[in-house]
Parts: sequence; structure tokens; C-alpha cells
Amino acid sequence: MYTTREDVSLGYGKYLWKKRMFIIVCVVISILIAGYAVTVGSYPIGFFESYQIIINHILGNVTDATKDLIVWESRLPRIIAGALVGVGLSIAGATMQSTMKNPLADPYTTGISSGASFGATIAIILGITVVGSSYGVVINAFIFSLIPAAVIIVISGLRKASPTVMILSGIAVMYVFNALTTVIMLMANPEDLAAVYNWQVGTLAKSKWETLPVMAAVTLIGSVVLVTLSNKLNILATGDESAKSLGIDANKLRLFCLVVVSFLAAGIVSFTGVIGFVGLVAPHVARIFIGSDNRYLLPASAAFGVALVLISDVIGRTVIYPAVLQVGVVTAFLGGPLFLYLLVKQRKEAW
Repeated sequence: MYTTREDVSLGYGKYLWKKRMFIIVCVVISILIAGYAVTVGSYPIGFFESYQIIINHILGNVTDATKDLIVWESRLPRIIAGALVGVGLSIAGATMQSTMKNPLADPYTTGISSGASFGATIAIILGITVVGSSYGVVINAFIFSLIPAAVIIVISGLRKASPTVMILSGIAVMYVFNALTTVIMLMANPEDLAAVYNWQVGTLAKSKWETLPVMAAVTLIGSVVLVTLSNKLNILATGDESAKSLGIDANKLRLFCLVVVSFLAAGIVSFTGVIGFVGLVAPHVARIFIGSDNRYLLPASAAFGVALVLISDVIGRTVIYPAVLQVGVVTAFLGGPLFLYLLVKQRKEAW
């Protein structure tokens, strides 16, 4: 028990140190995994050599054109995309769990994934795209992923924007889009069906430098906005009445967070497909070490999410080599048992 101001200050310092150390450890692990991920492939490249190749490319001092091409054009975009997926989905998931006060909420709770899948499916199978270009599937997925969010906003405007109404609305829209997607898939030929399936399970294989700026911009803007709202999210967690007494409109804050989360998740999913469990598991793991303070929970979730996605991608590329297991499949394999373990292990409620 702390009895002096110095003791209280020391205790608070240790409290903050524990939180910061968790984030730092996750960042270091992610950097090490990223370095190892560059070495994975049919063309052998050393761990430290991979970092040297990246540095040489940045400095314009390329010594081996073949290795530079493999690292810079093939492997590095995939790793950066994985990091963006980890950051975006984890922060979105932590925000959804805080605003909805539901430990099972994630970025896809609003039906974003089902809307994106439907948009991609009609582009791949029916050839119907909003914009006729090489990015037709991506644009379709992005636009249709926002439809469920728009439906929830409309319904919440007609009724009170409570967590229950928003979640149930998202589930209803999800089932509708899933049904539409299934109907279209029944008419598909095997080739198109395989393409839709690969998109639905989530992959980083199609990541290119041309697509990364958009993903990075969406992830950065969305994440920064949500992190700046962390104090208000903490107040919202105390209850709607408490938030109202402090001048915060709980319903408007939830709707605003929903819009930001929708754009953030849609901007990621439209490029990579549906990569599940990241936005659900990462916040739970971070919460064990960090607690429920969103000022630290959101960055910690992002740091752990990056490590989780990169580890999953490395496992997918090595476990059945030379075949590749999609990253979305691996995150489900890792995330499911891990989530069950956390539910059993955790003795007290952290909410």
C-alpha cells in the first residue's frame, strides 16, 4: 500500500512501464519476424543480408540486382501489407469492443466482411464492377463493404443507437449479403469459384507497391482518429449516463466510431480479402497485459496485431512448402484456440 507521494509516483511509473514494455516487445518481435519473412521463399536470402539489401536499395547502392528484385518487389510489399492489416484491424477491433461493450465485437461485426465478399463475388463471377479497371474487384469490395455500415446508421437514426441495435442490424445485413453471395457462387464456373474462395479467406500474396499507398493512408488516418478518441472511449466505457454528464453524446460517438471503423476495415479488406480473428484476438491479448485503458490498449493491440499477422503469414508460407496456406486460414487456426485458451485462463472479468 502506497503511503507517500513518492510511493504513489513510483507505483504509477511501474504501471506505465509495464504497458510500454508490452508495446516495445511486440514491436521488436514484429521487426525480427519481418526480417525473417524476407528470407522465406524459393530463393535463399540470409536474415541479416535481407536488412542489408533493403538499406542498399534505399541508399541506391544495389549490389545484387536479382536479390534486390526479389526482396523489394516481391517480399517486402507483402510484409508491409501484413503490418498494415495488423494495425488497422486490431485498432478497429479494440474500438468496436469498447464502443459496443461486447468482448465478441470485431471490425466485421457490422457486416463489412459480408458486404465486401458480395462486391468481390459479383466482380469476379459476373464481371459487374462499379468502375471498369484493373482494380474493379477492389473498388467493388470497398463500396459494397460500406453498405452494411450505411444501413446500421440509418436504422440507428430511426431508433436509439444502442450497442444492441447496431450489432443486431449488422448481423441481419450480414446474413442477407451472405445469402446473395451464395446464390451467385452457385452459378460460377470452377475457376471463378476458386478465385472467390481465395479472396474470401484473405491473402497478402497480391500486395504490390501500387496498392500500399492507399492501404497506408486509410490505416494511418483511421488509426490516428480512433487513437485521438481514446479518452472519450474510456469515458463511454463508464456508461452512457456518465458520459452524458461529462458532455459526451454516447450515441453520436458510437456512430462516428462506426463510420471510422467501417472505412478503416473496408480499406484493408478490399485489398487483402477477409482476414479474420485479428481484430478479435489482438485486443483481448493486449487487454490482459495493458488493461482496458484505451490510451494504451489501442497502440498495444496494433503492435500485437502486426506480430500476429506476420507470424501467420510466415507459417502459411512454410508449413506446407512449396504450397502456400492463405494468411486468413492461419490466423483462424491460431486465433481460435488462442481465444478459447484466454477465455478459460482468465479468471476475472477485465471489462
